[in-house]
Amino acid sequence: MTELAALLRSWRDRVRPEEAGLPSGGARRTPGLRREELAMLAGISVDYVVRLEQGRAEHPSPQMLAALARALRLSDDERDHLYRVAGAVPPSSDEVPRHIAPGVQRLVDRLGHSPVSVHSAAWDILYVNPLWITLFGDPAGRSALERNIPWQQFVLGIHQVEFDDRHASEFDADLAADLRTALRRYPADRSLATLVARLRAESPRFEALWASAHIAQHRSTRKRILGTAAGDIDVDCDVLTVPGHDLRIVVYSAVPGSEDESKLDLLRVARPVRAAAR
Repeated sequence: MTELAALLRSWRDRVRPEEAGLPSGGARRTPGLRREELAMLAGISVDYVVRLEQGRAEHPSPQMLAALARALRLSDDERDHLYRVAGAVPPSSDEVPRHIAPGVQRLVDRLGHSPVSVHSAAWDILYVNPLWITLFGDPAGRSALERNIPWQQFVLGIHQVEFDDRHASEFDADLAADLRTALRRYPADRSLATLVARLRAESPRFEALWASAHIAQHRSTRKRILGTAAGDIDVDCDVLTVPGHDLRIVVYSAVPGSEDESKLDLLRVARPVRAAAR
């Protein structure tokens, strides 16, 4: 067995299913994740996990390694070791952080009663919890570009939430400002530079905002989530930033005792059984 195969098996064995939002019942030969559970959490095939653990899959891509590191809840040092053992270069400090550290993941897990998503500084979707999936759909089948919020907003025209006119303009401007800040902070990140270049070329609205050099930080806003199975839902949206990792945790909540809270409770009962980490 190769070192990579041994590491993956060891790390898989130590993750308890309930930590990953999975049911822990049933007979298990080991206390950790099954191969099919790791595959589901990482968004890869079970066959590929088997080949990795048998030493038959060589040189997994950086994207694949990042997905495995998040699913296995590796620390930053463990993530870097995984990359090196797999023959890949670990992400540098000049690139947008896309790893969710175990402590951050535990915090997000404790917010499971609310729709929650985690994003990079470039607003890539890195993780969504089950209630978020119920409201907005599973992003697992989308391409990396389609899982980017500015690309959804400015190019694809995906608008699953409704603002008043003022907050809609602020949201667009704040997204552009965030990308400007990220590009300055992570100059070596090629995917970020490509994203900004494509947005400027394909969205006149984004180009105008980029030219304005607007600088801002996201504020709490009131939004209406459209077209859910329980109808439209009014929520407060708060964006929390993780120091040192530059991640954005987006949390939606309804006013306690309101009809909107009742709708969220109803959807929580019908939510999917898993979270999505990509």
